[in-house]
Amino acid sequence: MIRKLIAADAEEVLAIYAYGVSTRNATFETRVPTWREWDRRHHLFCRLVCEQGGRVVGWVALAPTSQRSCYSGVAEISVYVAEGYAGKKIGSRLLEKAIEVSEENGIWTLYASVFPENESTLRLHRGGGFIRLGVRKHIAQLDGEWRDTVILERRSAKVGTD
Repeated sequence: MIRKLIAADAEEVLAIYAYGVSTRNATFETRVPTWREWDRRHHLFCRLVCEQGGRVVGWVALAPTSQRSCYSGVAEISVYVAEGYAGKKIGSRLLEKAIEVSEENGIWTLYASVFPENESTLRLHRGGGFIRLGVRKHIAQLDGEWRDTVILERRSAKVGTD
């Protein structure tokens, strides 16, 4: 079941994020933020979880890419799935619902930055209609090593088309 994220989900959402951090293939972050930090970084209108058997097994959220009003319809998307739940279409269902909710809220472009080694996440985004814009070479270091990221974008066919 895909539903809106509620405050009671915070612990499970951060635990899933912690798993992503631990893989060293999902984010440049090396520590899990507090719930207050996580909450402050993400739009309120698009925070969704996938719940199975009373447990949160995945989440998706949007973050603003800029404080400038001209970019109000551009958001960075993050999709995370709990350990042991990959390959069960959870990410695809979350992404599909997030696209719908984003468009309902005036988002015309979704953006993602993915490590090139994270092939499953690249496939997920391609399946959701994202296109590869390019690669940022040695954009930042993780654990003392320079890493590249693939920049992906999905342009809405419903919002910002005129």
